Amino acid sequence: MSSIQTNVDPYTGSSTSTRDGIAKEDVAHLEVADKGKDFDNVVEKPESIRGLSPAELQKLETKMVRKIDMVIMPIMGVLYILNYVDRSALAAAKVYGIMDDLNMTTNNFATAISILFAGYIPFQIPSNLIMTRIPRPGLYICSAATIWGSVSAATAAVQSYKSLLAIRVMLGITEAVFFPGVIYLMSAWYTKKELGKRLGALFVFQMLGSAFGGFIAAACLTLNGREGTTTVGCGLISAMLMPEYPHNARLLNQTERDYAVWRIEMEAGAGEAHEETSVLEGFRRACLDPKVWALVWCMGMSQAMGSTTNFFPTIVETLGYNKNITLLLTAPPFLLAAILFYIISYISDRKNVIYPIHVICLACAVVAYVVAMATTKTGPRYFAMMLMPTVCAGPQILLYKTLNIHMARPYPKRAAGVAMINAIGGISNVWTSYLYYGSPHYYAAFGCLLGCVVAFFIVITAYRMHVRGLNKLLSGTPEEQRRAIKSGVTEQQIDLNWRYIGY
Repeated sequence: MSSIQTNVDPYTGSSTSTRDGIAKEDVAHLEVADKGKDFDNVVEKPESIRGLSPAELQKLETKMVRKIDMVIMPIMGVLYILNYVDRSALAAAKVYGIMDDLNMTTNNFATAISILFAGYIPFQIPSNLIMTRIPRPGLYICSAATIWGSVSAATAAVQSYKSLLAIRVMLGITEAVFFPGVIYLMSAWYTKKELGKRLGALFVFQMLGSAFGGFIAAACLTLNGREGTTTVGCGLISAMLMPEYPHNARLLNQTERDYAVWRIEMEAGAGEAHEETSVLEGFRRACLDPKVWALVWCMGMSQAMGSTTNFFPTIVETLGYNKNITLLLTAPPFLLAAILFYIISYISDRKNVIYPIHVICLACAVVAYVVAMATTKTGPRYFAMMLMPTVCAGPQILLYKTLNIHMARPYPKRAAGVAMINAIGGISNVWTSYLYYGSPHYYAAFGCLLGCVVAFFIVITAYRMHVRGLNKLLSGTPEEQRRAIKSGVTEQQIDLNWRYIGY
């Protein structure tokens, strides 16, 4: 079924139609509804930009977005790589004999991997809710980096298995601030046509960290914890540079701040600068929205698929190479994923598509897991390994994008939703840690992941049908629009002709 999306041009106030998410028969209704509508009355244009022409607004936006990109993306990228280096240390240490040093069994090691999430998972939701009330979220995120760097450095002092477990829990707690906080902060700055590429860039840094994290961590095993000081230093420097929300960012001048707020609110209504919804109310709305729980489920399945990352050196080790070559062979699959992430994100932003990319990634996942179980030959098995990082993390990028644009308002709901899909979905990292036995085929692990692929596909397809139905209500009568409001759409979004895009 062909469909369109009606959007408001933030420069001219006029509406445009693009194919995505709304049935063809609704086109005429939307076009009639848009005629004569003054969108500036829905979201008042700030006085500082009222006299600017469309060309001047475009120039202002280009300059402002470039300025933000030059600060946010490098800082987040560096901290994300360091985050993965810290996490990869244990997987690399296994190859270098930590199990013998601490008298650990296979189950002990699985517990050491999974127990990080005992600290990581519970603290994400309260952290993101707290962040909505902190005027300097960048300082909050970067300060957390200095703390987890200190905890990581303390790992060098571990002399027993119990001490390792304690350090892993603390590392999870301190890292809980970072990723969901970054996703939320980015969604406060970037429009829906920009967000996907920035999320993709963030995952590119993740893949670079995964590609070289194990090798770097292995090289750092002889540094007695001094590598942790790198994270501490980068966190302290970044804390002084990271911007706040658009309405109070010291990085921008007043005109740029006004425009940064206005262009975001022209898409989805009042945001961080003007929304009055309380933190607890936003959390309540997130918990009562079935769409959030559908994305939580899909993230859980995708995170389960991503468990291969935690054991990637071990899986690659089944190819039969020595320790150094094993760690080097972990890099190409993540480098390929980094390239594909940019392509996926670019297409998603440019074409306003999300669901078809999910389906392609899931189809490739089936191929990867079936081949990995079916053969131990080096060529086919490494081909399957080349696919694994992309097929798990590709859908994750689009799930974060979906939540941020579909549950954009009120913003405390968005903050809670981001933390929920990352935290609750992340529980999969706990139970999947115990599936990686029976080398080299790992039938239990890859068989279970095939089931996760099927479960993901069923739920995301049901989600697609649901939001397309809501788009029809939004294009319908006032009574139908009131039904859509009960499903989580604000009246201001209806006035802006907002729609669920990508599905």
